[in-house]
Amino acid sequence: MANAIEDTLRDYFGFDQLRRGQSDVISRVIAGQSAAAIFPTGSGKSLCYQLPALHLPHLTLVISPLLALMNDQLEFLRSKGIAAASIDSTQDRASTQQIMQQARSGTLRILMISVERLKNERFRQFIAQVPISLLVVDEAHCISEWGHNFRPDYLKLPQYREELNIPQVLLLTATATQQVVEDMSQKFAIPREAITITGFYRDNLDLTVQPCSDADKPQHLSDLIQREPNASTIVYVTLQKTAENVARQLQQIGINAAAYHAGLPHEQRDAIQAAFMQGKTPCIVATIAFGMGIDKADIRRVIHYDLPKSIENYSQEIGRAGRDGQRSHCITLANTEHVNVLENFVYGDTPDKSSIAIVIEHIYQSQDGHWEVMMNRLSRDSHIRLLPLKTLLVYLELEHVIEAQYSYFASYRFKLIESIDHIVARFEGERRHFVDAIFQCATPAKVWFSLDFDRLWQQFQADRRRVVTALDYFHEQGWIELESKQMTDVYRVLDTQLPVNVLVERLHHLFLTKEHSEITRIQVMLDFFASERCLSHTLASYFSDHHAPKQCGHCSVCAGNIAQLPKAQRPPLPEENLGTWIAPFANACHELGVTLTQGAISRFLCGLTNPLITKLKANKMRGFAQLEHYPFADVKDAVARQMPHIH
Repeated sequence: MANAIEDTLRDYFGFDQLRRGQSDVISRVIAGQSAAAIFPTGSGKSLCYQLPALHLPHLTLVISPLLALMNDQLEFLRSKGIAAASIDSTQDRASTQQIMQQARSGTLRILMISVERLKNERFRQFIAQVPISLLVVDEAHCISEWGHNFRPDYLKLPQYREELNIPQVLLLTATATQQVVEDMSQKFAIPREAITITGFYRDNLDLTVQPCSDADKPQHLSDLIQREPNASTIVYVTLQKTAENVARQLQQIGINAAAYHAGLPHEQRDAIQAAFMQGKTPCIVATIAFGMGIDKADIRRVIHYDLPKSIENYSQEIGRAGRDGQRSHCITLANTEHVNVLENFVYGDTPDKSSIAIVIEHIYQSQDGHWEVMMNRLSRDSHIRLLPLKTLLVYLELEHVIEAQYSYFASYRFKLIESIDHIVARFEGERRHFVDAIFQCATPAKVWFSLDFDRLWQQFQADRRRVVTALDYFHEQGWIELESKQMTDVYRVLDTQLPVNVLVERLHHLFLTKEHSEITRIQVMLDFFASERCLSHTLASYFSDHHAPKQCGHCSVCAGNIAQLPKAQRPPLPEENLGTWIAPFANACHELGVTLTQGAISRFLCGLTNPLITKLKANKMRGFAQLEHYPFADVKDAVARQMPHIH
C-alpha cells in the first residue's frame, strides 16, 4: 500500500514526498481509522483527505464552511483529474442532478457540501442511498463552543455520521487550542494517538506590531505599500466601508489595489480574486470574507489595518503569507481605538432573559411531545438573531429539554414540464396508483401546483418520505420543476418539568459565560500585541506548540520594539441625552407589547441590529447608534443609572 500511496502522490499531485504530519494522518485514514489533523494554515491539510479519497472504496463526503473554500479546492482537484464536485445553493437544477447521478453511480470520488445541506430532507434521503467511506470535517474547530468560530449546526455532525453509517471521520483545522482539540476529538470519539499536531512556528514570517493611531494609519499604510508597490499583499480591515475607503486612498497614490468584501456582487468578487491570484492586482484590501482557501504561494505581506477578531483569526490570516518559504512580512497597525467594535459584536449576540423565556414557552406549549419550528419566524418572535438562537436550541438539547429529530420543508410546489397523464403512464400497478394519488392531492394555481401532505396521508396513507422521494425523482427526470420552502425543524420534547424562570436563569448564565469567554479572547489578543516576549514564541505557545525558539530573531519584540498601543480618546458619555434618544424606542416597544430591557436599550444605542430593531424600524430613530463608539458595558451602566427600574 505504501508504494501505491507514493505512486498516487507523484502521478496525481506531482509531489515526491509527504510533509511532516501528512504521512501519519494519511496512513491512518487509508487503514480505515478516524483521525484529526491540526496543521497550521498552508501546510497541506487538504491532501490528508484528497489522497486517501483515491484509495478508499466509496465516496468521501467533505463538510466545508465556505463556498469560496469549496470552489478553490474543487478547481485544484479537477486540475489533477480527480472526480470531485460540490452541491450548493448557486447551482441550477441540471447541475445538481448530474452531480447526484455521479455520486449514485460511484464515479464521483469527493463530494463537498456545507453543514446546512444536511438539514435538507431531500438531500439526506439522497445521500443515505450512497455508500460513504469517509466524512471529512474541514474547519473542525467550528464544533467547539470554546473555538473562535463556533457554529451550532456542526454539533449535529456526529449524529449525521451515525445516521448515514459512515465508518470513519477526519477532522481538519489550523486553529485549535488544547481545549478545542480535546472538545473536537471527544465529540467524534477520536483517540489521543490519532490526533496529529504539527508545529505552528514558521521561521520565514516576520511579525511586526506597529503602534499607530487611527489618524496616522493611512500614511503608515501608504509608506509600507510604497516600499514594494508590486509585492503581493493582503490588507485586512473590519468593515466593508473601510475596505472601500482604504483601497481608494491607495489607488490615489498610484497603487494597483482593489477592495474585496461580502457586499460586492458574486461575479465581481470572483474577478477581483482571480486578478489577485494571477498577479494582475497585487494589493487586496479585504474584510475576512477574503482568504479562506486562497492558496497563493508568493503573498509577501499581510497587513492588519484593523485589529483581527482573535488570535485564532490572526494566525489564520498571517498564515496566508509566504507559503513558498520565502521571507514575508506580517504587520499589524495596532491601537485600542476600535476594540469596542469587536466587543459590541459579542455583546450583541447575548439574548435577554425575556427573549429566552419566549422560546422556552413555545416549547412548553407544544403538543404531543413534538415541537416544530421555523427558525426565521422564531427569530422574529423572540427578537434573537439567528446564530444565537441556534446556539440557544443547542443549549436546550444539552439540557435534555429537546432532542433534534429531523428537518423538512413545510411546503412543496411544482410546475409541470410534462403532462400529468404522461408521467402517470410511465408507471404500472401499485406505483401508478401512488403517483396518481400525488397528483390528485396537488392543488393547481396559475402555473404551480401545491402539495397537500395531510390529504395524501388521510386518503391514501401515502408516507411523506416516499412522496418526497417520488417528487425528487420526477424533478431529476426533468418531468417537473420542484421547489421547496419554509424549512421546519422538528424536535422531540423530552422534559418540561423545570420551571421556566429556573431554566431561563440557567441558559442565560451559559450565554454570559460564552460572552465572558469571547471578551477574554479579545483581551488575550490585545495582551499578545503588547507582549514583551517574542511574538513568534508567544503565538506558538497559544496553540500548544512548545518547540518554537524562545527568541525568533525576526519579530518586532526581538528587534527591541515592544508595542505600547494607543488608547481610544473619546469625550465623556453624554448621559444627559439618553432620555431623549431612548424615548421613541421605549414607546415603540410598549406599543408592540415587548418587554423593554437595559440590554435592548443598550444594543439600540450602540447600533447593534437584531430582529426587534428591524421590526420597529428602530434604525431610523435618532437615538440609534448614537453611542456606537463607546464600550457596550459603559453604555449599559449609563442606561442602568438612567432607568434603574428596567432590568
